[in-house]
Amino acid sequence: MLGFSPAAAVHAQEATAPVASQPITSGARAPTSQAEIKLSFAPLVKTSAPAVVNVYAARAVANRSPFAGDPFFEQFFGRQPSRPRMESSLGSGVLVESSGVLVTNNHVIENADEIRVALADGREFAAKLLLKDARTDLAVLKIEGDEPFPVVPIADSDAAQIGDLVLAIGNPFGIGQTVTNGIVSALARTHVGVNDFGYFIQTDAAINPGNSGGALIDMRGQLVGINTAIFSRSGGSNGIGFAIPSNMVRAFVEAAERGTRFERPYIGAVFTPVTAEIAEALGLPRPNGALVQTVRPGGPAEDAGLREGDVVLAMNGFTIDNPDTLGYRLATAGIGRDAELRVEGSGGEETLRLALQAAPETPARDERRIEGETPFAGASVANLSPRLAEELDMPDTRQGVVVMEVEPGTPAARLGFQPKDVILALNGRKIDSSADLERRAEDGRRGWEIEVERDGKTLVQRVR
Repeated sequence: MLGFSPAAAVHAQEATAPVASQPITSGARAPTSQAEIKLSFAPLVKTSAPAVVNVYAARAVANRSPFAGDPFFEQFFGRQPSRPRMESSLGSGVLVESSGVLVTNNHVIENADEIRVALADGREFAAKLLLKDARTDLAVLKIEGDEPFPVVPIADSDAAQIGDLVLAIGNPFGIGQTVTNGIVSALARTHVGVNDFGYFIQTDAAINPGNSGGALIDMRGQLVGINTAIFSRSGGSNGIGFAIPSNMVRAFVEAAERGTRFERPYIGAVFTPVTAEIAEALGLPRPNGALVQTVRPGGPAEDAGLREGDVVLAMNGFTIDNPDTLGYRLATAGIGRDAELRVEGSGGEETLRLALQAAPETPARDERRIEGETPFAGASVANLSPRLAEELDMPDTRQGVVVMEVEPGTPAARLGFQPKDVILALNGRKIDSSADLERRAEDGRRGWEIEVERDGKTLVQRVR
C-alpha cells in the first residue's frame, strides 16, 4: 500500500539564518579509511536545509448537518445554516529560485483556499500558486520577500546512479525539519501506483508522512528529486521511498515561469509494454521497449515513419524499458525539439526522427451544454481533439464527443453519465460533433439507444 505524505508546516526547533546554497564539489567514491567514515553531513545540511520549507494548505469544507433534508426536523426548527469547517494539510517544499519560486507536490496543496510557506528561520509568507498538475503530482508556488531566498540548485537526475549517497530533508509528521540519509536504491521505477506519470527515483532514506514535496539531495548539495510517496503497510517508513526526478522538476518549473500549463508532446500513437511473449514473437533478446499499438493518421508518429507493431527501444540515447519510460523522456525533452528514436520494426532496426509538437485542437472543442427533454440534459459535451484528450488525460488517438461535466440532479446524472465518457453513436448513427449530438438528442420520439465508450469499454444504454 502506498502512503502519501499529508503535508506539514511546523517551524524548526532552532532558527537558521538563510544562507545561499552552494554546491559542494566532491568525487563519488566509497570511504577508504576510518577517518573518512567519521565524516559528517553537517556542512552539506547547513547549505541546503535553509532552502527546504514547510507548506501549509487550508481549505474550507462544507459542514453538513445530520438533520439536513429531514422534513420533520426542518418543520419545527427550519433550515439551519451550516458553517464551513477548515481542513489543513502539512507538507514540505524546496526553493529553487532566489526570487521565491519553490516546488512541492500537487497533493500537498490540492483544493487549497489558502497556502502559506514557513522557512526554517521562522519567517512565514503567503504563497501564490503558479502551476499545478495532478498527473505529475507537482506544483510551483511563489513567495515574495525583501531579499534573495536560499535555494537548492537542480541537478541532472540522469547522472544519478544506484548506490549514490543522498539526503532527504523535510518535515515528517509535522515535528519540524528533519534530515535522513540513505542511498539511491533504484532508478526509473514505474508502475508503483503513485500517479499517472510514473517514473521515480527509489531511495532508502527515511521518508514519512509530511516529507511530501521535500528535497532529495546528492553529495554536491543539489536537488536530484522531490520526495513524493512511500511504500508502507504501517504508514511509516519501511525504507522504500519514491522521488520525482529533478529533470522532470526542471521542465515543470520552466513551464510555470513561462506562464503556460505543463504540456506533453503530442505523438499521435498509443504504446503498450513488450511482454516476454511479444519479445519472443518479435525476436527481441529481452522484453524491453514500447510497442506501437495504434498510429493516428497525419500525426507526428506517422510522419516520422512509426508503424503499428514497431518497438521503440531507445530515445536520444536513453534505453526505453516501457511506455512510462518513453512518456518521461518525451515530457522532459520538451516541445519544439526533435527526438531520435531507435526502433525495431519488420525491416530490422532503424533510427527515426520524431518532431515533438504541441497537441493540435482539431477539431475545435465547441463545448455545449445540452438542455431540454433528453437523456443528455445537464451534461456539457465537447469535440474530442488531441489537445483536449491531453488535458483530460485520455489517449490522444481517441475521437468523438466527450462528456466534460455532469450537473448533479439532472437527467444526465440520473442516467449515470460521467466526465470523460465518449458518446459514439445515438440510435445507431455515429455522432460526429457536439452540435450533431445536441441536434439529434432532441429527436426522441421512439426513445434513445446510446453507445458510450468508458475506460476502453463500449456500453449501450436504451432509454424510453
